[in-house]
Amino acid sequence: MASPQNLHPSAGAYSNAAQIAARLNARAASSLPAVASVVQHYAMLLETAIKANASGRPGPNAPTGDYRRSWTYEFSTSGMTVEAVVGTNKPQGRRLEYGFVGADSLGRIYNQPPFPHVGPAVEQIRPAFLAAVGAVVGD
Repeated sequence: MASPQNLHPSAGAYSNAAQIAARLNARAASSLPAVASVVQHYAMLLETAIKANASGRPGPNAPTGDYRRSWTYEFSTSGMTVEAVVGTNKPQGRRLEYGFVGADSLGRIYNQPPFPHVGPAVEQIRPAFLAAVGAVVGD
């Protein structure tokens, strides 16, 4: 198809952009179920790794296991979007991961060191997750 800026039929740029876009959309739609499966699987692995790291040093101690049990994942798909969120509903999560220095809302003074358990789990799972997604979509 001739470029809209050049109206002469024998001159101009030609493009197969519509065909390429259609092929990309078809490829994305056909790989969506496999990608969803990979995302859900690695969300479960991440949750498990976080729980393992939150079971004592160098992560936080877990005297009752309540904090460790609070870690869950939610998986969803919407159209061509696949999403998994791994998290906790416990307020101490950020404080345990990053530490806390200063006064809390009640005026108590803390000098709590960080006990990273989420970051190390993400770094542990990331290479295998990226490789699995790459294998599904064909790099």
